[in-house]
Amino acid sequence: MNDSSWQPEPVPAGPAYDAQVGPHTRPMPIVPDAAGRDFDDREARDRGVAADSGPLFRADTPPQEPMPSPPPPHAQQPQDASPPPKKRAGRDLRAAIGVGVGLGAVIFASLLIVKAVFVGVVVVAVVVGLWELTSRLQEQKGIKAPLVPLAVGGAAMVIAGYVRGAEGAWVAMALTVLAVLVWRMTEPPEDYLKDVTAGAFAAFYVPFLATFVAMLLTADDGPERVITFLLLTVVSDTGAYAVGWRFGKTKLAPRISPGKTREGLFGAVAFAMVAGALCMEFLIDGGSWWQGLLLGLAVAVSATLGDLGESMIKRDLGIKDMGTLLPGHGGIMDRLDSLLPTAPVVWLLLAAFVGTG
Repeated sequence: MNDSSWQPEPVPAGPAYDAQVGPHTRPMPIVPDAAGRDFDDREARDRGVAADSGPLFRADTPPQEPMPSPPPPHAQQPQDASPPPKKRAGRDLRAAIGVGVGLGAVIFASLLIVKAVFVGVVVVAVVVGLWELTSRLQEQKGIKAPLVPLAVGGAAMVIAGYVRGAEGAWVAMALTVLAVLVWRMTEPPEDYLKDVTAGAFAAFYVPFLATFVAMLLTADDGPERVITFLLLTVVSDTGAYAVGWRFGKTKLAPRISPGKTREGLFGAVAFAMVAGALCMEFLIDGGSWWQGLLLGLAVAVSATLGDLGESMIKRDLGIKDMGTLLPGHGGIMDRLDSLLPTAPVVWLLLAAFVGTG
């Protein structure tokens, strides 16, 4: 009990108290609580809480549980038993390697048998690639690039390039675009410009660029030139994958292809330059190792740009692969992405270094 000269009368809480409040009711005194703060009984009344139930009375304060003591410094924290995830390739490597070996066997066999057989392999790849590209354009964007004139013109383009060289390829290209314009006139005029523009792009992107592969074959050492072209492109892709997978940290073009890194590009350049020096020294008639270094550098750059270019197309279409024909690879176009823009680069540099004969 408090022995001070004044003692507040006990004030009942709740509705009964509110009923007794009148005009002659004296104001409630302000008493300090246990912590030294002023506690107004009227505030307690307004909240409907008894004055003697607040923190003024320590005995009514509910006991607090003791804080857990921290673990000793030497105690080991529990660790996650599962190991950190390992880097994994985005595709089925076994299927990809098997399909790659099979395609390589077909290509080398056709080169060793008769040159015309290899030209036929290029024509088949061009027609299938056009079918994949036009199908995805129609499915994802509603663009109807006419496949029939593209396929016929594309095959003619490759054959004309092999028989008549660059002049024949350009003539076939012009006739193919003209055929696309006329063929599309058989349908309603809506979206005509969009469809024929896509058709002209497809004619240039697939068969016209592939024509340079057939033109490589026309030289006396044509099979060796084609092997050099294919080998450098594959080695560039392999170097980019191996170095990028192991050491890649800095993204090369994250908005286009998040998986590509600058370290991978350096790997592609290094691998391709070494392979280029060896190919020019031992495969190409009249070639030199320093020319191979330049050729390898150009192939690494063009192959990377070609891969990024098709990645842009696929991102615009909202797809991962152009097709499903090749397990572990996607479609034919997913394998031609780095080959197509590299073919004219190799043809041009070899023509400058050792001629076209």
